[in-house]
Amino acid sequence: MSEGLKLPKFSLGVGDRFAHQAKAQLAACILAADQGVEVIPVWNKSNREHLIIGSEPSQTRAAADAAVKELGWTKPYFLDADHINLKTVERFLEPCDFFTLDVADLIGQPADAKDVEAFVKKHPELVGTVTIPQIDQPFKTDAAFVTGVANKFLAAVQDAGRIYRFLVEKKGAGNFIAEVSMDETDSPQTPVELLIILAAIADEKIPIQTIAPKFTGRFNKGVDYVGDVVQFTKEFNEDLATIAFAIKTYGLPDNLKLSIHSGSDKFSIYKAVHDAVKKFDVGVHMKTAGTTWLEELIGLAEAGGTGLEIAKEVYSEAYAHSEELCAPYATVIDIDPSKLPKPEVVNGWTSEQYTSALRHEQGNKAYNQSFRQLLHVGFKVAAKLGDRYLKALEANEEVVARNVTTNLFERHIRPVFLGK
Repeated sequence: MSEGLKLPKFSLGVGDRFAHQAKAQLAACILAADQGVEVIPVWNKSNREHLIIGSEPSQTRAAADAAVKELGWTKPYFLDADHINLKTVERFLEPCDFFTLDVADLIGQPADAKDVEAFVKKHPELVGTVTIPQIDQPFKTDAAFVTGVANKFLAAVQDAGRIYRFLVEKKGAGNFIAEVSMDETDSPQTPVELLIILAAIADEKIPIQTIAPKFTGRFNKGVDYVGDVVQFTKEFNEDLATIAFAIKTYGLPDNLKLSIHSGSDKFSIYKAVHDAVKKFDVGVHMKTAGTTWLEELIGLAEAGGTGLEIAKEVYSEAYAHSEELCAPYATVIDIDPSKLPKPEVVNGWTSEQYTSALRHEQGNKAYNQSFRQLLHVGFKVAAKLGDRYLKALEANEEVVARNVTTNLFERHIRPVFLGK
């Protein structure tokens, strides 16, 4: 596997929808460093988000570079072309040095029968009794089982290989971080299924440094984890054991780690993540994105005046266009329409009423997760406001930044990376 850029042990994906919060996000990583833990920022933004907002990856890069320079950050940082494929990668090539290879469309699509047969023949260690250190029970497989798993995932891994080789051709080996996303499938991968996927990735000679498998439960946008925390904990630990085994067995990069997608606000599982990472002495990459955009709205509402007016306007328009806004995110939101306040009610709210409904404080009786999820997908409304929205952010920079930094550090970095 090629040497080159290396993703440090702990990394946090941060989304900066409007390229105005890079400094506030980086400030959260500086607070972590002050407490003795290096958490590397990875600014991530998907092609879909760029299309909705009308932005370019070069703007995200400019904002990140400016924040790094202004705050004197000397540690690594990266820019993630989030969920790209060969059709969408072009405009990310120059500014990005981290690529999340999105092969979701090919998961479940049968691979060429000869390729599947060759894979099974190449990997006799996957047939029979498969023992993974630090997992109590060995796994019993046969050729039919391995063939079935290969049929489900091999075409997707081969597509990841094509994307990776294209990136090497354009950027050079070792000049970017590669992640493979396998989370958009119907059920969580078992340890032996993940091992088969990792064997196939090694065969494609992709030096992945992070992988995003599917976990049990729901990872809805901007709200807490919904599911069985005990089962998640078991799966997370088993995935870490499987990765450690695959690194030794297949020569994958020794810093390969799990990536948790839609990781923001999943407070229920953060202790499990921290404890498992500590137990195995490994790293983790946690992606957050829209949580920062919501903190922008909270900051504007808290500021009052024009800021509060804009926050109310964003909700009113989001409510009016909820079907359109929710459609692209239908599988990752659960909004109860009966719990959404009418815009005319929200228009009468004080700053405190608005922020209490939106801020993710589950102990607050006014917190409304349907309200929060609708606004999470409502960033298109703010994009349409154009300069009005951006100027409001700039006019209220201090209060917005305070909310952005506090949210990332106190609610995310502290429990996941510091265990506090």
